[in-house]
Amino acid sequence: MTRILITSALPYINGIKHLGNLAGSMLPADVYARFQRARGRETLYICATDEHGTPAELGAAALGQDVRAYCDDQHQIQRGLYAGFGISFDHFGRSSSLQNRTLTQRFAQGLWEAGFIEGRVTKQVYSNADKRFLPDRYVVGTCPHCGYNAARGDQCDNCTRQLDPVDLIHPRSSVSGSEDIEIRDSLHLFLKQTAFDGKLRDWITDKKGKWPVLVTSTALKWLDEGLQDRGITRDLEWGVPVNAADWGPNPAGERPDVAGLAGKVFYVWFDAPIEYIAATWEWSAAKPGADPASETEYESWWRGPAASDVSYVEFMGKDNVPFHTVGFPCTLFGSNETKTADGSWRPSSNAPWKLVDTLKGFNWLNYYGGRFSTTHQRGVFIDAALEILPADYWRWWIVANAPESSDAMFTWEQFQAQVNADLADVLGNFVNRILKFTETRFEGVVPAGGEPGPLEDKLHADVAAKLAELNEQMEAIDFRKATQALRQLWVLGNQYLTEAAPWTAIKTDPARAAVAVRTGLNLVALFAKVSEPFIPFAAEKIAGGVGEAYPGQWPTGEGAAVLDILPAGRPVAAPEVLFKKIENDQVAAWLERFGGPEPVEADG
Repeated sequence: MTRILITSALPYINGIKHLGNLAGSMLPADVYARFQRARGRETLYICATDEHGTPAELGAAALGQDVRAYCDDQHQIQRGLYAGFGISFDHFGRSSSLQNRTLTQRFAQGLWEAGFIEGRVTKQVYSNADKRFLPDRYVVGTCPHCGYNAARGDQCDNCTRQLDPVDLIHPRSSVSGSEDIEIRDSLHLFLKQTAFDGKLRDWITDKKGKWPVLVTSTALKWLDEGLQDRGITRDLEWGVPVNAADWGPNPAGERPDVAGLAGKVFYVWFDAPIEYIAATWEWSAAKPGADPASETEYESWWRGPAASDVSYVEFMGKDNVPFHTVGFPCTLFGSNETKTADGSWRPSSNAPWKLVDTLKGFNWLNYYGGRFSTTHQRGVFIDAALEILPADYWRWWIVANAPESSDAMFTWEQFQAQVNADLADVLGNFVNRILKFTETRFEGVVPAGGEPGPLEDKLHADVAAKLAELNEQMEAIDFRKATQALRQLWVLGNQYLTEAAPWTAIKTDPARAAVAVRTGLNLVALFAKVSEPFIPFAAEKIAGGVGEAYPGQWPTGEGAAVLDILPAGRPVAAPEVLFKKIENDQVAAWLERFGGPEPVEADG
C-alpha cells in the first residue's frame, strides 16, 4: 500500500480529556502517523470531536449554554490542547459538520431502501421529573450482568456489555437524578445487524492473528453472545435529523412513518463513525481553491478502485471496539449491497466503502489501581499535564507503557523514575555531553580527519540491527517494543562515547578524537530522526543542534551510511537542557494535587 489512512476514536466534546483518553487513541495514532510520514509514505491522519448525543446536551446544560455554542467553544479548547501535545492531525473535524449530516442521512436512506433499516415501536424511558424521553446515556443504573452501579443505558463501562436503558436495575435520570421514570412507547429505526452475522464473523475471523487478540476476541464475544439489531435513532434535539421524508420505499414497498419519526435524530454511535469519512471530506473541502461540494478527493481515500492503494488503520480503546467491529461495518456492508431481481444481494454498482485493514485496540491506562475519573477529577487531565511538564515527558512515558496486552497503571513514582532514566540520563546526557565537548574542543564544528576503526565498525553493526528492530516494531504497531528498541539505540550512543573517550584521546591522538566526535554527532542526528515520532519537540531541538532539517527522513541503509551524513565543518551547538529531572518534592506536590493510591469508583 502506498497511502496510509489513519483515524483515532473521536473524543467526546464534553470536557477536558485525561491521560487515559490520550493513551488509548490519539497519541499512538500520532506516533504511527509521524513514522509513516518520515518513511515517505503519503499519510492522512483524520480525527474530530464527537459532538452529538447526550454528552453535548448535558455539558451545555451544566454551563447554561446553547449546545451549538458549547460545542464551538469545546472544540477550540480540545484542538488547542492536542496541538500542545504535538498531535499532528491532518484534519481535526467536527461531527456536527454539514458533511457529516449529508453523509449520515445518505447512509440511512440507502440502508432503508436496501431493506436494512426498519421502524419498530419500542419501550423507552420517560422521566416525569424532566418531562422528556431519556435517551440511553441519560439513564444510569446497575448493570444486570456484572452489578456495576454506574452503568449507562447503552453500555456498561465495567464489563463492556451492550445494554438497553430498560435493562438497567434501579434506573435513574442522569439529568435530574430522579427515579420517577416510566416506560412509554416510541417509534425508532433499527439497523438490522443480524442480517450480517455471517459476513461479520467471516471478516473478523479472517483478522485473527493479524489484529490484537483484544480486538478480535471482543468482537467475536459480541457475536457469540447473539448479535442484536441496533436502534439508530434517539429522542433528542441535538443531532443529525432523521430525513425520512426523503426516503423511497424499501424492497417490500414500505415507506417510513414520517410523522412517527418527526423530531428524532440519529444515534451518536450511528453518525460518529461516519464522521471519519465526513472529516476527510471536510479536509479536502478546506484546501485552497477546492470545490467544497466535490467528493472526488475524499472518496479516493475511501471508495472502490481509487482507494485500492490505501491501508486503513484505526486506533481506539477497548470500549470502542464493538462499535467499530460490528456496528460501523454493518453500516458499510449494507451500504455496499443492493437487492437484485432474483432476491439475492450483490455488491452495489457504486464503488464500495473501505473497511478497516488494521484495528489497534488498547486496554485501560489506570491511575494507582483505579480508573481515571472525570466526575471525581481523579488523575491527570491533559490541560494540567501540559501546565506542569513539557509534552514530551508525557508522550514518552505513555507510549513506553502503552496498555497493549493488558491494562497499564500510572503512578507518579514510576513516571519520575522512567522519565529521569530514559530521557534525562540516557538521551539528554548523550546529546549534551557530545555537543558541549565539540563546542569546547573542536570550535563548535563537525571535525574532519581520522579513519573509522573496529569500534566504529561494531557500532555500525549494532546500530543497523537496532534500527531494523525499531522499524519492524513500528510497522507492526507494537509501541512498547518500539520504545525499548529506541532506548537501546540511545544506550548504544552512550556506550560508544564511553569506550571511544574522545576527551582522553584528544590528549594524544587528535585524529582519533575527531573520529569519535564526528561519529557521536552523527548519532545525535540519527537520534533526532528516529525519536521524532515519540518526542517531537525535543527531536526538533536535537536536530537543530547539529544543523539538520526537521522533521527529517527516516534513516535507511546500513549503520555506516546512516552515521556519515554530517559534513565536516558544519557548525553545531548544544541546545538548552533537553530534560530536567523530576524531583521528589515535585512528586509530593503532584500527589497532593491529583490524588494518590486511593481507588475511587470511576464514571468513565
